[in-house]
Amino acid sequence: MRGPWAASPPQATRLCFCTMTQPAVTTQPHPARHAAAKPTRSGWVRRGALALTVLAALLALRAFADPGWTAWLPAAGRNLITLSVSVLVESLPFVFLGIGISIFVQIWLPDRVWRLLPRRPGRRRVALSVLGVLFPVCECGNVPLARGLMLRGLGVGEVLTFLMAAPILNPVTIVTTYQAFGFSDGILAGRVIGAFVIANLVGWLFSRHPNPSALLTPSFEAACATHEHETGGRLQRSASAFATETATMLPALVAGSFIAGAIQVGVPRDVLIALGGNPVLSVAVLMLLAFVVSVCSNVDAFFILSFSATFAPGGIVAFLVFGAMIDIKMLALLRTTFTTRTLALLTAVVALAGLVLGLAVNLVL
Repeated sequence: MRGPWAASPPQATRLCFCTMTQPAVTTQPHPARHAAAKPTRSGWVRRGALALTVLAALLALRAFADPGWTAWLPAAGRNLITLSVSVLVESLPFVFLGIGISIFVQIWLPDRVWRLLPRRPGRRRVALSVLGVLFPVCECGNVPLARGLMLRGLGVGEVLTFLMAAPILNPVTIVTTYQAFGFSDGILAGRVIGAFVIANLVGWLFSRHPNPSALLTPSFEAACATHEHETGGRLQRSASAFATETATMLPALVAGSFIAGAIQVGVPRDVLIALGGNPVLSVAVLMLLAFVVSVCSNVDAFFILSFSATFAPGGIVAFLVFGAMIDIKMLALLRTTFTTRTLALLTAVVALAGLVLGLAVNLVL
């Protein structure tokens, strides 16, 4: 469809499929297919209230409970709870920040701002890949923001470019990486340049898809369709959007945090460290570690710093790039918007590119 930044009707039709200001020209979700997936507004409100209540209970439990309340559990159970809650609490502020920015982008940002984006698709993706400079949010918070960008008319390839680049190409992540490693071994340069190249590669590949709407879940397609016909004032629509995004994001975040904690408990870290000396295996092992631990991109440099004496620089760069783009928690959040097949393809592309990046750094340094 034609968004405010579109260069020509053919390009706009191929790249964009929901916009806030003009009717869509792409195929709308079939009513019979999506009727069951389209919840009522009161249903979203109830789900949002339930998610917030569960979240408040978890935070209160963490803040006020006796540290020994899990003493009756075996060590693995205590570690599972500690790691899962840690991932959840670390990610939570960024998710809410991302939801807030998403609502601002969807409802409050004037259409004329989008005309500042380049008209050519390739240049537009390049501009979106550095948009993280304006939104220093980690990968968790970028998912609701990306959903808002698609509701405003950006295409799948463009949004994936932003999602892959923004967690790394933002001032907070760059500064923390510099504080951890400085300019030694090309780790900072490898992370920044590698993220830019991989993000634009992903965006270009997915922009070539002949049917972008097939990459989305039915529920998000339905959300695109209903978004175009929303009525009411901005405050009312903002409250509705907050309830919808909260009810969508929080269950996925809780599930992803639990899975990440469970895998960390089940996979001995000593096994990973034992493989760190091999210049090829070290890259794959650290990418696997990044996928499992699901550390926020704003602080992952300090996490991996303790491994720098064991692993080659290429493995460190692969960890910092791949983990910020794809991890268990991130996939759980992305599943609210993209199909399983899309995420499998996305993971394969980013993993292969991250592996090549890590091996290249080891070869050069």
